[in-house]
Amino acid sequence: MARSNAAPLDSAILRYAIALKAGDRAGVDAALDRLAGGPLNFMAPVLRAWVAQDRGGDPFAPLAAASGPLGGRYAAEHRGLLLIHRGQVDEGLAVLQPLIEAPRSNDLRIDAAFLLGLSGRRDRARDLLLGDGAQAKALRDRLGRGTTRPGAALGSAWLFLSIAADLAGEQAPPEVSVLLTRSALLLEPGDDRLRLYLAEALSKLGMTDLALTVLAEVRRDSPFAQGAIVSRISVLDRAGREDEALVLAKVQAERRDAGWQDAATYGDLLSDEGQHAAAATAYRAAIDRGGADSWSLHYRRGVALDTAGDWPGAEAALRKAIELGPREAKPLSTLGSAMVRRGQQLAEAQTLLERANRLKPDDAAIIDSLGWAYFMAGDTVRALPLLEKAARGDPGGSLVNEHLGDVYWQLGRRVDARYAWNAASIYADSATVGRIAAKIENGPRALN
Repeated sequence: MARSNAAPLDSAILRYAIALKAGDRAGVDAALDRLAGGPLNFMAPVLRAWVAQDRGGDPFAPLAAASGPLGGRYAAEHRGLLLIHRGQVDEGLAVLQPLIEAPRSNDLRIDAAFLLGLSGRRDRARDLLLGDGAQAKALRDRLGRGTTRPGAALGSAWLFLSIAADLAGEQAPPEVSVLLTRSALLLEPGDDRLRLYLAEALSKLGMTDLALTVLAEVRRDSPFAQGAIVSRISVLDRAGREDEALVLAKVQAERRDAGWQDAATYGDLLSDEGQHAAAATAYRAAIDRGGADSWSLHYRRGVALDTAGDWPGAEAALRKAIELGPREAKPLSTLGSAMVRRGQQLAEAQTLLERANRLKPDDAAIIDSLGWAYFMAGDTVRALPLLEKAARGDPGGSLVNEHLGDVYWQLGRRVDARYAWNAASIYADSATVGRIAAKIENGPRALN
């Protein structure tokens, strides 16, 4: 395909990795030229920088050619890594400092710590690997050890890893992640992080057995061994093998040294399986094991308790979630909606939902809940435009169309009401379809 000029542009990544692995200088340059001339051109400056470093040239000249948000960010990351590799530790850390404080910077921290460990700066490396988890401890223990040495192969693998991680976070098509991680493993087969991202991408493509095989390659003494088990749970669950996933998650959560993430994963699976009381117990364990400051854990526990029928416990958990995450819309809208559903504390419920609406003004579910709160408080004038807006944002939504129909009926707009209820019935679940059918036939009794 390459000889006939029919190869897809992203194949240049694999061609580059193969050429670099084989020491094919001309092949490396040809692949880089192809990358630089296509939509993946943001990779080329970083790859050229590491190649220049290997060849005894100036690695920083290619980085100066980086452009755009992506190219600039990756160039900055690798400028810092190259400075550390070349012995300019303070300068490198100064470049990396704002980057490692950003979200999803764990891989960059690990890369920088590896280079610092090789240079004998283990104290500074440990500062980048803080935490009591098994992964952080294992990485600290391995500082300065191993046979891998920095160079174009390692730097390129790190770039591919970083891009694959970004793609995973953006829910992008997984095919490119497979190509990136396979190419990176060709260059740096000892980095188990790549196997975790590769397995996730394969799982999303429906290649469950292959994903599990990749995860089985992670050694039990790897710093990422626990991550591989968590990934295995995710792969099994995604493949519909929930029973296997639950068994494995339970074993993980009940280990003596289990962390809060293990209990949270178990809770998520239990919740997905409808075991809400057990899920709430798992979330409680996660909170007690170090997740007490996580608004998300308290929120998930609150939702589980509410679904399990423990409203007092749910209300307390949701209020804690709001306290810890005052700018998070989910706990605000969930607590406010639950209050409205119960006809309790409607004034406070409106306040909570108004706060959620300000945080996420285009969220149809929040708009619906706020409109319904106004309606339940007797303010139909404020309710109607919100419910109509919510229906436009979620035209197939069963609940929002049912609410809209109820308001239309109250206003005497019977044809509009039945039209909205018919829309609600299309995607209604078995528990509500009968109620909506009765409204279409006779109207809502409470409003007659």
